[in-house]
Amino acid sequence: MMKFIRLFEEVGIEDVASVGGKNASLGEMARELTPLGVRVPGGFAVTAEGYRFHVREAGIGDEIRGILEGLDVRDVTDLARRGERIRNLILRAPLPPELAGEIREAYEGLCRGYGENAGVAVRSSATAEDLPDASFAGQQETFLNVRGEASLLDACRRCFASLFTNRAISYRVDKGFDHFQVALSIGVQLMVRSDLASSGVLFTLDTESGFRDVVLITSSYGLGENIVQGVVNPDEFYVFKPTLRAGFRPIVQKTLGTKEVKLVYNPRGGTRETRNVPVPAADRRRWSISDDEILTLARWGVLIEDHYGRKAGSPRPMDIEWAKDGLTGALFILQARPETVHAARETGVLETFRLREKGPVLVEGKAVGSRIGRGRARLIRDVKDIASFRQGEVLVTEMTDPDWEPIMRKAAGVVTERGGRTCHAAIVSRELGVPAVVGAESACAKIPDGADVTVSCSEGETGRVYRGSLDYDTGRMVVKDLPVPPVKILMNVGEPDRAFEFSFIPNDGVGLARMEFILSHAIGVHPMAFVRYPELADREAAERIGREAEGYARVTDFFVERLSQGIAKIAAAFYPKDVILRSSDFKTNEYARLAGGREFEPAEENPMLGFRGASRYYDVRYREGFALECAAIRRVRGEMGLANLKTMIPFCRTVDEARRVLQEMETNGLVRGKDGLEIYMMCEIPSNVLLAREFAKHFDGFSIGSNDLTQLVLGVDRDSPVVAPLFDERNEAVREMIRMVIREAKASGVPVGICGQAPSDYPEFAEFLVAEGIGSLSLNPDAIVATRLRLARGP
Repeated sequence: MMKFIRLFEEVGIEDVASVGGKNASLGEMARELTPLGVRVPGGFAVTAEGYRFHVREAGIGDEIRGILEGLDVRDVTDLARRGERIRNLILRAPLPPELAGEIREAYEGLCRGYGENAGVAVRSSATAEDLPDASFAGQQETFLNVRGEASLLDACRRCFASLFTNRAISYRVDKGFDHFQVALSIGVQLMVRSDLASSGVLFTLDTESGFRDVVLITSSYGLGENIVQGVVNPDEFYVFKPTLRAGFRPIVQKTLGTKEVKLVYNPRGGTRETRNVPVPAADRRRWSISDDEILTLARWGVLIEDHYGRKAGSPRPMDIEWAKDGLTGALFILQARPETVHAARETGVLETFRLREKGPVLVEGKAVGSRIGRGRARLIRDVKDIASFRQGEVLVTEMTDPDWEPIMRKAAGVVTERGGRTCHAAIVSRELGVPAVVGAESACAKIPDGADVTVSCSEGETGRVYRGSLDYDTGRMVVKDLPVPPVKILMNVGEPDRAFEFSFIPNDGVGLARMEFILSHAIGVHPMAFVRYPELADREAAERIGREAEGYARVTDFFVERLSQGIAKIAAAFYPKDVILRSSDFKTNEYARLAGGREFEPAEENPMLGFRGASRYYDVRYREGFALECAAIRRVRGEMGLANLKTMIPFCRTVDEARRVLQEMETNGLVRGKDGLEIYMMCEIPSNVLLAREFAKHFDGFSIGSNDLTQLVLGVDRDSPVVAPLFDERNEAVREMIRMVIREAKASGVPVGICGQAPSDYPEFAEFLVAEGIGSLSLNPDAIVATRLRLARGP
C-alpha cells in the first residue's frame, strides 16, 4: 500500500484534510455519482502528507518561516519578492525518492489503462481550499497535457511551489489561515481532449442574483482555462431546475458568446505547451454545445448539488467545471466545489442600488452582481504594473487572473474587455462584493485613464460604465419583517433580464408581463419580417435576420425560440406562482419602428385607437405573426413545463372579437382549459366594463388596464402632451367604471385585478381599490414595498 498516493475512488469529502477539497470532491463523485451516470476522469491524489514530507526532507521549513516574518501583503512589491524566494526554495529541492517513486508507480497504473505516456492534468488541491468559507478561484497552479514521468514529477514540484504564489499568500493572510496549517495535495487526472471540443463552468444557481432554481452553464471551444481566466466571452445557458427534474427541456435562456480564440495543446506534451488559436468565424456563430448536452450537464449539476446537499444536511449550490472530449464526444465533470458567495450571504435581506442620475455611457458589458461603484479609472494592461493602483479606484484592464487579486480587493469597481460571468474577474469581484463589468469591448480605449467613472450593475444583465461620479441610492430590507397586506400583491415585469432579481421582492406572482417588451428586447425585428423573410424588401432587416438565425432550419424557429426564452425566464423566476403574459400590444407606429416593420404596418392618424391588440390577432395582416407568439407560449408551457404561465388578451373591443381571438388561439394549439391554460382579458375599454358579464363567459379573469381605461373614459389621448394635465386615473368617472367592473366580475365568479400604472404612482388609489374589493394589485417592482407597508397599516 502506497504512503503518499490515494486513487480517486478511495477518497471522499471526509478526506479533505488529507487530499484537499478538490481531490476529495473528485473522489466523492467518482465513488458516489458515477453509478448515476455522472462521468469523472480517472486519476489519483498525492496527499498533503507528500507535500509536508517534501518540505521536511528538503529542510526548508524554517527558512520559509523567516522569509514570511513581518510581511505586509498590502505592499505588493515586497509580497512578490518574498513569494518568489519561497517558490525558488521549493523548486530547487528534488522530490524525495520515496515520494517520486510512488508518483511514478501510480502514473504507470494510469498508463496501463489508458495508453503509454497518457496525458494528464496536474492540479493543486490545498487542504484549506474549496471549503465553504475559503474558496477563491485559482490560488495555486494547474498544468495541462503533462506526458511522461519526468514531466509529471516536474509538474508536481511546481504545484508544491505554487502554495506560495503571491495571491495564495495574500489570500491566507486575508482569511486568517496559518501558512503552515495549510498544505497542498496534488490531483493527477486524465486529460479530457476538450481542445478538440468544448469546456466550461457550471453553477447550480444564478451567479448574479443568487436565484437558486436555475443552472447556469458557460461554454466555449477548447480548454476551459480561457473561460476561467476571462480570455473569451463564452456562450451562456440557463436551465430551470424544477421542471428539469420533472422531465421537461427547460432551457430558458441561450446567449451566444463571441468565442474569438480557443486554447489547445501540442501533441508533444510538457507542462506549458498550450496556445490560443483563432476560432473560425462560422464556429463563432454556432453554439459550442448542443441542447441535449446542455440538458445533460444541467441534470448532472442537479445530481451533484443534491448529493452534496444531503451530505451537508442543507441545500448546497455548486461551482462545477466540465469538459467535452473531442475524440469520443463524451462529457465529463472535472471538479466540483461548493459555491461560496451567495451561500455566505445573509438570507432574507434584500439590498437595492439605484442610480439617481445618468451620464454618458462609455462602455457596456455583462453585469456582475447588482451594486454600483464610483472612482477614478485606473488603466493597467500588465500585472507587473499593479503597484500603481490606489485604494478606491476603478480597475480597467483586458482581463485578470489570480495575480491581480491583491489590488482587486482595493477597487471600487472592475472593468475588463474580455470574459463572461464565470471568468476570474467575475468570480473574485462577486466574492469581494465589488461591482464589475466584464466583456466590455474596447474598454481600455474608451475609458480615459484617470477620469471619474461610475460602474453600474444595477440595471439588469447589462453592466454600464458612465462618465462622471453619479449619485445613487442604496436600500436594505429584511423581507420577513414586512407585514402581510389585505390583498394579493403581484408585479409588473417587462425585462426578462431582471426577473431573477425581482423575484426576491415579496410578491404573489406576476400580474403583467408584456409580450411586446420581451419581443423588442430579445429580438427587435417585426414578427412578420420573419414570416415574409424570403420576399422581405428591407434588405438590412433581411441581413440581420439571416445573420442571427444562422444555423436554424427556418428563421421562424429562431424567432419562436428566442421569444419563448424571454417569456420562460419570467415564468421560471416566479414559478410556481401565476405569471400572466399579455399578448403583444404595440401600436402600429411602434411596430413600424421594429426592424423590417414599415412594410407591414399601415400609417394611422391615431394609432392609440387603431390597429392594435385583439384586432390584429385574427387579421390577415398579422395572424401569422400572432401564430408565432402562440408557438412561443406553447413551447414555454409544453416543452419547458412552465404551466404557471397564463395568457391575457389586450384591447378586445367586442364580444364577437373575443370569440374570434379565442378561435385563432385554438387554431394555434392554445385551447382555454386544456392542460390548465387560463386566458384573461385586459379590461381597458368602456365596452369591457359595460358588457363584463358577457366577456366573463369567454375569459377566466379580468385585469384592469387603468391607463387605457382612463384615456377612453375621459377622451384624453395619453400620448398627447397638450391634454396631459387632464389625464388622471383618480377622476371619479374612472373610479366609477372600476367599481362597476369589480362588482360585475364578482357577480360572474371570475377574478379581477389591476395592472395599470395608477396604484404604483398613487398609494391612495391603491387604498381605494382595496376598499372596493379588488382581488389583486399588480405593481411596478419599485412600488411594491411601500404599497405593502401602506396597505398593511390601513386607512
